[in-house]
Amino acid sequence: MRANRRKFLKIAGLATLGWSVFPNLLRASEGGEGAGHVRWGLAIDTKKLNDEVMEKAIVACHKNHNVPHIPDKREIKWLWKTTFHKAFPGQMLDNMHISEYAEKETLVLCNHCDNPPCVRVCPTKATFKRADGITMMDFHRCIGCRYCMAACPFGARSFNFYDPKKFLKSEEITTQFPTRTKGVVEKCLLCYERLDEGKKPYCVEAAEGVIYFGNLNDPESEIRKVLAERYAIKRKPELGTFPSVYYLI
Repeated sequence: MRANRRKFLKIAGLATLGWSVFPNLLRASEGGEGAGHVRWGLAIDTKKLNDEVMEKAIVACHKNHNVPHIPDKREIKWLWKTTFHKAFPGQMLDNMHISEYAEKETLVLCNHCDNPPCVRVCPTKATFKRADGITMMDFHRCIGCRYCMAACPFGARSFNFYDPKKFLKSEEITTQFPTRTKGVVEKCLLCYERLDEGKKPYCVEAAEGVIYFGNLNDPESEIRKVLAERYAIKRKPELGTFPSVYYLI
């Protein structure tokens, strides 16, 4: 009885926040179907990465999630390119496998950490973790304090200094995903809306075999098999956030 009452109050609270405009967020707060047995992860094959593949992945991600292109330092980014030197600053000198790749570019995004500091510091629980490992953002609950941005050691969150709709062409807006507002933080959500429909993230499809995706808890999954066969690294492992994004070297 108490559990049912708590569930009712939770649903009622979400409704008052306007989540009805994006029903999948309600399911996201519960973690999706069978989420307790899943921890989603990505493995990026850096040997196969090139400018064309990275651009396809970025365009697919940003176009389908209404990420605006803002041509200044206050840009919004969910998936972007950076050099190995910037992505793995603490590992360049100690890891001979990657020291020669200092200026080579790779893709970076939210790492959907198993121990995410961004979740701990959020005062409104606008950022929270699903049972399947995805670090989520509730755009309606975000108050723009940017504590999560300060806590994230990967620079994976962007703040809307402007109204993002001003940088989106009306005919190009994807109605299946909500647009954001000025004063809200946003980031990669690992295409949870597609995962809940049994589909893969947009970046994985667009990269055509360069990004592996799957359940890290399943030894028979594609990602576990490739991680067993290839040498892989993660960003800033010394911080103990335990990222779910791997880089195959």
